[in-house]
Amino acid sequence: MSLNILIVEGNNPENSEVFKRAAKASCSENLKNLVVKLEPTANIKIINPDRDNETVEALKKMTDYDGIIFTGGAMRINDMTNEIKKHIDFAANCFKFKNKILAICWGLQVCSTAGGGKVAPGKNGAHIGIAFDVAINENGKNNLIYKNKKIKFNTPAYNFDEVTEIPRGATILSSDKINNVMGVYFKSGNSEIWGLQYHPDYEYWQMINLSNERKDRMIENKYFKDENDFQTHINYIKEEDKKLDFENRTCEIKNWLNIIK
Repeated sequence: MSLNILIVEGNNPENSEVFKRAAKASCSENLKNLVVKLEPTANIKIINPDRDNETVEALKKMTDYDGIIFTGGAMRINDMTNEIKKHIDFAANCFKFKNKILAICWGLQVCSTAGGGKVAPGKNGAHIGIAFDVAINENGKNNLIYKNKKIKFNTPAYNFDEVTEIPRGATILSSDKINNVMGVYFKSGNSEIWGLQYHPDYEYWQMINLSNERKDRMIENKYFKDENDFQTHINYIKEEDKKLDFENRTCEIKNWLNIIK
């Protein structure tokens, strides 16, 4: 039987254009491409929470979906625009149903906020294209989302904010030196949520292109001392790209697809 999956776009149209230019696909289309590669018969519906008609229709058909994925995106929770509130409200409404949800990067921050957690700018810096030495803890080793995953790994990642307070009853599954919450599992309402503060759905070349798009702003904001410092970082990601293992990188998405079957 084919899986029915709802993918929730995390970007507004302006930011989606940046992702299309740099990563060659919007966040939702990029995820769709990977899901179809892993599960060729999957039926996938994409919506954007900023479009009220799409969320109303999705909620009417919520029981038709085997699982929901909230994608990454470039917005920041603390800005709390009306658009961001719509993303959070939609997640909260999804929790009313018996759903299995995979929440990636921005998606994790949205779902954590909807579940009663808190998000703030990262105190220990940012992940710019890559996260180093993400370590799975004992709880993570026993969670199906990390089945067959290397216990310590580098991965594509891109975030300036972090979950600073997890929802009540949540369990942290993995951490690194930048963010304590790199992987988390929690229940909210009638739903189960697996959250990842990194990108099993992206490749390093996409992270490099997105970094180049934001280079000047990041240097201005002191994430890098100067252009040489930035280029050193990019060169390191290029070296990591040579080691990137598709099976290990995408392990969490494969495991989640198995969970919803």
